[in-house]
Amino acid sequence: MVVDHDDADDLVQETFIKVWKNLDVFRAESGLYTWIYRIACNEALSFLKKKKLKYAFLPGNYDHQLANKLADDNFFSGDEIERKLQNAIITLPEKQRLVFNLRYYDELKYEDMSEILGTSVGALKASYHIAVKKVEENVKTN
Repeated sequence: MVVDHDDADDLVQETFIKVWKNLDVFRAESGLYTWIYRIACNEALSFLKKKKLKYAFLPGNYDHQLANKLADDNFFSGDEIERKLQNAIITLPEKQRLVFNLRYYDELKYEDMSEILGTSVGALKASYHIAVKKVEENVKTN
């Protein structure tokens, strides 16, 4: 979701701090995995929103900054096709990017995604379908 490894490390740390601080309010209505995943997703979306606000007044937008970070990333080991895919994913709106990543990379079932994100299965399927079409178009044109 965030591309930059340092940002990802910070988000993981923030996620587990929130999990630790709120463990006493965990109601076990869902699985612990689902609860932690939801916290992580919310942290990532909040982080991206803050970053977009920060870059809103600077030349270029945050998506452009992410694409540049990906191009300069020493940890990225993919080939040109993988780089095109990652650049296409970066252009997706945050929630579509989240749904795409959960389904494509994490291979989560729509039912699990629904529980994590608090969204209907139908809406998630539609969001994923739209995201896939956008990614395909972007990869073909770039």
